[in-house]
Amino acid sequence: MANGHGGYRRPSKPAVVSGPGRLSKRTDGGPSQGGVPLPNAKYGENANFQSIERGAPMAADAGVPAPVPLTAPTARPHEPVTAGAVLGPGPGPGAAQTMAQRSVSDVLQMVAENDPTGQVGDIAALARRSGI
Repeated sequence: MANGHGGYRRPSKPAVVSGPGRLSKRTDGGPSQGGVPLPNAKYGENANFQSIERGAPMAADAGVPAPVPLTAPTARPHEPVTAGAVLGPGPGPGAAQTMAQRSVSDVLQMVAENDPTGQVGDIAALARRSGI
């Protein structure tokens, strides 16, 4: 009983041993996202690149946001559906251009209306006192 590890240990991989021929199964846990060699690498660059890549393991679906269901509640409850359109309530297509003409404190105050923490309101008040 070396190091407190005695007796049967269940393998963490899917199969202990592989069967013969068409009954064979993977014993390594399945495919994973492996390292990609650096194309057109100079002498020694590929080894350095792969050591950096191994230091930051990647998930198979990294960078892909989860889809939002169509029935999910809106993230902007106070914005009309027609915001950005030529007709209907809400800001029109030129709203982004007029934002550049507003002061920082005015923009922060608009953002503060949807901030439940109140922290953006505090920053807006500080910007107003500073004159920006």
